[in-house]
Formats: sequence, C-alpha cells, structure tokens
Amino acid sequence: MKMQKKKKCIAMLLAGGQGSRLGVLTKNIAKPAVPFGGKYRIIDFTLSNCVNSGIDTVGVLTQYKPMELNEYIGNGQPWGLDRNSGGVHILQPFTKIKSKEWYKGTANAIYQNELFIEQYEPTHVLVLSGDHIYKMDYAKMLAEHENNHADCTIAVIDVPLSEASRFGIMNTREDGSIYEFEEKPKEPKSTKASMGVYIFRWDVMKKYLEQDSKDENSDNDFGKNIIPAMLSDGCNMHAYAFGGYWKDVGTIESLWEANMDLLSGDSALSLEDNELKVYARNYDCPPTYIFEGAKISGAMITKGCEIKGCVENSIISSECIIGEGAVIKNSVLFPGTVVEQNAEVNFAILGTGVHIGEGAKVGETDFSAAEKKKQKITVLGSRFLLEANGAVQAGEMLEAQS
Repeated sequence: MKMQKKKKCIAMLLAGGQGSRLGVLTKNIAKPAVPFGGKYRIIDFTLSNCVNSGIDTVGVLTQYKPMELNEYIGNGQPWGLDRNSGGVHILQPFTKIKSKEWYKGTANAIYQNELFIEQYEPTHVLVLSGDHIYKMDYAKMLAEHENNHADCTIAVIDVPLSEASRFGIMNTREDGSIYEFEEKPKEPKSTKASMGVYIFRWDVMKKYLEQDSKDENSDNDFGKNIIPAMLSDGCNMHAYAFGGYWKDVGTIESLWEANMDLLSGDSALSLEDNELKVYARNYDCPPTYIFEGAKISGAMITKGCEIKGCVENSIISSECIIGEGAVIKNSVLFPGTVVEQNAEVNFAILGTGVHIGEGAKVGETDFSAAEKKKQKITVLGSRFLLEANGAVQAGEMLEAQS
C-alpha cells in the first residue's frame, strides 16, 4: 500500500550560501545560522513563515559549513516540523553514479533534489532564501498565484529608486503580470525589487530546470537563467506585492541595522504579535540577573545574562556577562560574550564567546562624537579575546587567533 505523501505545495529553502560579506561571522557557520535578535537565528524567520502559512513540508538545502545549522534545525520540533508526513529535511549535495558535484547555483540546487520534490507530487513549489529577515504569510501569495493561473509568482517589495540598482527589478503591467526582469539594472524602470521568494507550478519549473541543467554556459541561477528563460517563452508570470518589513542581511551593515530595527518603536519589524509568531530552538538558561546599579535603556536582553554595567540601545544574547562600569551602546552581542568591568563597546557586533578584557575599548567610544556621524560597525569573530586595556578601532573586523 502506497503511503499518502501528496502535498499541494512544498517549500525548498536555499540555505547553503557562504555569506562571505559577513566576514568573520560566517567563518565557521553558514549565514542562515548566524544569531539574530538575541534569541533567534536568521533561518528562524523563514521556517516560521512556512509553519504560519500552513506549509508543513520543507527541504533545507545546505552546503557551506553545515554542521551547526544542521544541528540547530534537528528534527524541526521547535517549528512544529517534526512530522511523520512531510516535516523538515536537510538536503546536502550527494554523490551520484556518474558524477560528484556541489550545488552549482540556486537552480541547480533545486534540480539536484528533484526526486525529493517528486515524492510529494506537489502542484506548486515555493522557493525561499534562508538569509532574509521578514514575516510573511505565504498562503496569501499562493492564493493569488492560483487565482492568476500563474506559472510563476515572484514576491516583490517597493524600494527607493536610488537603491533599485542593487536588486533584481520586475517591470509589470497594471494587472501585475511581469513583462520584463532586469538583474541589478543601472537605470531601473521600476522600483519593484525581487525578494527571492518564488512560487512555481512544479510541472513548469521541472521543465525549465531540466533544460537549464543541459546548458553548459548557464550559471544555473533563478535570477540569471530560469526567470529570463520563462519570460522569453511567454510564461504567465506575476508579481506579488509585499508591504511588510523585509531586509536582506547579507552585509555587516544590514545585519546591524536589522537588529537595531527591533529596538525602534516605529519599525515594521515586530516580534510581539502572535499572528505570525517567530519560533526558535531555545536552550535552557537561568533567568537574567540585573545587579543593583546597572543601567539599561532601550535594550533587549535574553535569558541567562548577568548585567552589572550600562546597556543602551543594544541587543544582548543569552549567557552574556556585562561587568561593573562597562558600557555597551548601539551594539549586538552574540551568545556567551563577556565584557569585563570598565570596558566600552559602541557600534559593534561581537561574535559568540567573545571576551573583552577590563578597561578595553571596542569601536567608536567617544560617545559624543559617535552620535554626530554614521559609524562604521566594528566586528569581532567568535572566541576573540581582547586583552585588558586593549583597543579595536571603529570599522575593524578581526577574527580569533587559532
């Protein structure tokens, strides 16, 4: 008797990127596993979106430094994806009879997992990226995709014209149908930027993936190859306008900004509402202890911390220790960071397990001057040790000595 596996729509989550622009933060882990917002990882947002949208089958395609990401996702229980039918599946490159190859591009990664998709006989496939921060109900996008009888629907967000050349831009008709796609155009014709969220009819997608795999000159990429080929052939393609918060956190500046957005009272990014809740794998820690004399203003502090100093406009992840007289401003501290007494940290991201010695200074610590200009973000990689009274200048990126 055949097991019932058929699904209307499954998700394929691309999580294998190196994230080289994040420098030392992704030296040993994949970008989607980078901590965010005190208690989350970047990938939590996309996985939570799937569950909140009623999509219970997710293939996570990993490649670069996958160990920590694989361990974090585990059986998918924190997101309700530990299921007998469907659930979350880690999909890594594998050896075939006639070839051995890594994922060569976003489209090739999906193509190599064609058999995984086929076993669920889906009508539609949702393709996602694991390195964006946003909360979205994919069910609404799927409904519009079906109403338009589209072969492909691409989520777009309106961006300022001055920034449009950084994105793939969709040029659309009044009914939302796409007639042209431009990859990072110098002179964009519209401001509808692709979010890297696609819904395809599987039968159509399969056809184009197989064609693309035979093209030796292809980059095997959705934006560069698959989407242009479908448009050229006259496929029915539509844009889905998304009006919520969305940020690609592929750079140090954007990662820092997205964290700071959580502290902004007027930001569209909120973790408070339960309609689209963000789930995460949380580890047991004791309650945070705020010592007498500590000063905290506009900060998020996760459990397991000890705070004796001053924390202002910053995000403090679990099990961090802030010593007496220490000052943390405009910064993000990853789990297990220790800042000893009288040290100063400003406009910085400190990786997991960083240790800042007594009286040390990280970033622009002339606080009056820092408020008057746009600061470069200082970054210290995991396990970095800064000795007592040491200094790291604004904008520096340093990794721990092995």
